[in-house]
Amino acid sequence: MLLLPLTTGSQNMPNIGSVLKDEIVRLARKEMKANLEALKKSSTGYRREIAELKRQVAQLSRASAKQEKQQARSAPAAEADSDTGSNVRFSAKGLKTLRARLDLSAEAFGKLAGVSGQSVYNWERGTTTPRREQVQALAALRGLGKREAMARLEAEG
Repeated sequence: MLLLPLTTGSQNMPNIGSVLKDEIVRLARKEMKANLEALKKSSTGYRREIAELKRQVAQLSRASAKQEKQQARSAPAAEADSDTGSNVRFSAKGLKTLRARLDLSAEAFGKLAGVSGQSVYNWERGTTTPRREQVQALAALRGLGKREAMARLEAEG
């Protein structure tokens, strides 16, 4: 007769705690995999949307830069037309050149600018500088030609 050794149940039979642990790990992995797949799909979609938005931003930036260049080209013409710009600079040499180009005396030029001839002379020498409103008046005279300047002097006359 064959005798089998007597063994306790714990040696042949797996521990219920380890079986339960293995089953919990398996189910947790299954759930995580399902959740990760959904997360990966949404992440991929978001990346596509971000890439498209980046392309749109780049396109709009190029269009904006192009528009700014066009405005910069047309701005000097607009500034020349508007004599009320606040960024007009005064130069004694420029004033002297303008007066010489118009072929006017300091007194006559002063009448056009609404100041005395002595003021014009002092500005040209650099001993004094005109006030802001006087600079604006001088800037308005820059676009005048000889004939128009003479016509204005005769009209004031």
